[in-house]
Amino acid sequence: MKTIKDKQVLVAADFAGVEVKNAVVAHLEADGWTCTDIGVKTVDDPHPEMFHRIGLRVGAKIAEREFERALVFCGTGMGIHIAASKCPHVHAAVVESVHAAARAITGNNVNVLAMGGSWISAGLAIEIAEVYLYNNLGDGYDWWPNFYEFHKLAYDELDAFDYETFKKNGFTFPDAVDVPLSFCPRPDRYKRIAR
Repeated sequence: MKTIKDKQVLVAADFAGVEVKNAVVAHLEADGWTCTDIGVKTVDDPHPEMFHRIGLRVGAKIAEREFERALVFCGTGMGIHIAASKCPHVHAAVVESVHAAARAITGNNVNVLAMGGSWISAGLAIEIAEVYLYNNLGDGYDWWPNFYEFHKLAYDELDAFDYETFKKNGFTFPDAVDVPLSFCPRPDRYKRIAR
């Protein structure tokens, strides 16, 4: 598997997200990242592939454990993220802020992060990509008891989720194990999530 520890990331965009994606890729490559691009490469591509087909290919590479994480881009981020989410083991999110990107990885462990080329600037997309790629599940919440354990349990249950079993069990989790968690506001002295 190509991992973020080894500075490897999968990237893809459709025609509406390609300019923002290219800016993010240029920045990451200048910082030593290897970006494997499986989408539209230029705004004047004569045969641009549709967002959902690109999203499905990205999702397949995550599902097959070829890549640990991916950054994807379309006009809104919504369509490409929905398509990627059709594949097993894909945990995708659309983000439009640095804080949402930080929580997407630190609290939800997403492996496909989507952005909308029509909604965010290249500069913001670069900041979002950095926060996403330089953090992991639980990072920055050492002051919040059980934060990691609570969110890891949710991630694991979602990753193993089988709709037919859920339906057969009357839409319940009969063997569920819970991790206690209560809201703990961030102390004033606490530093922000590292980038």
